[in-house]
Amino acid sequence: MTLSTTQSAPSRIARRTRGQTHGPVTRLMSPSDFGQLLKPFVFLDLFDQSRKAVQWFGLHPHSGIATLTYVMEGNVGYEDTNGATGLLPAGGIEWMRAGAGVWHGGGVGEPGRTRGFQLWIALPPDQELGASESIYQAPEAIRRDGLARMLLGSYGTATSAIKAPSPINYLAVRLKAGERWRYQPPAEHTVLWVAIGTGSVHGAGRDPGGRVGGV
Repeated sequence: MTLSTTQSAPSRIARRTRGQTHGPVTRLMSPSDFGQLLKPFVFLDLFDQSRKAVQWFGLHPHSGIATLTYVMEGNVGYEDTNGATGLLPAGGIEWMRAGAGVWHGGGVGEPGRTRGFQLWIALPPDQELGASESIYQAPEAIRRDGLARMLLGSYGTATSAIKAPSPINYLAVRLKAGERWRYQPPAEHTVLWVAIGTGSVHGAGRDPGGRVGGV
């Protein structure tokens, strides 16, 4: 698989990492490492739950941040204090803008393997103490441009139905072996990062050598 970018000057891979794994979760980015380089993206977790028994994380509080959970495989149950409850299938997303505070919980919904990413985003000062917002999108509701699913922001002909708190793009792209995909970043964007769920990818003709690479 090959991912490349179109820019006026060659890009440089500044850092690479495989993250730190604790049980079913690999933390790929945190404020003490990549988060310093990639703000407002501050945490990125890759979760891979293969147990047959259902594992559930009870209601817990968030404030001042937003999270976006993307399910690549399996399904995830959810609930929150905004009144939402249900089951999110593969290809679906959960958007939780905590604002001044919200409680939510969830976990693997049904037996079998469940994999996906959870991205944590710092909110700008005017939203840190604002109202909370929870949005759950089924796979068919996520807008696309070719191979790219638009989770946040805009790319090509697709704009996410979720209003991003900052001028950022967050896309999910699934490539077959040997398949290529090209990304044209907006002129005002100066940092690009790529996280690999499974397999390997060559970026701009170079193997990042890790699960996350930032340029």
